[in-house]
Amino acid sequence: MTKAPAECQTKEDVRLEIDRIDQALLSLLAERHGYVTRMAEIKTDPHEAYDPTRIEAIIAKQRKRAEELDLDEDQAELIWRTLINWNVNYEKGIIAARKRHG
Repeated sequence: MTKAPAECQTKEDVRLEIDRIDQALLSLLAERHGYVTRMAEIKTDPHEAYDPTRIEAIIAKQRKRAEELDLDEDQAELIWRTLINWNVNYEKGIIAARKRHG
């Protein structure tokens, strides 16, 4: 049974809830990765993977959402920049490999 933070009475209670959330986050990241892979299949040039205007729009949107959720905006930005940087490099690799092989 899911417990709200205030309902957790022990460190173990808290750890169980964090583990549950981590599993959900990992599942969502895996789902997101499928869409990133598909985007890499659709794009035709490795340079398309890096779109600074779009990246900054995403960061601004996530900072605003973080603020609305009472989450530190700098922490949210760091997480999203890390995710975006990884995705850009991943997309570039897929697109470049496809161009080399075919």
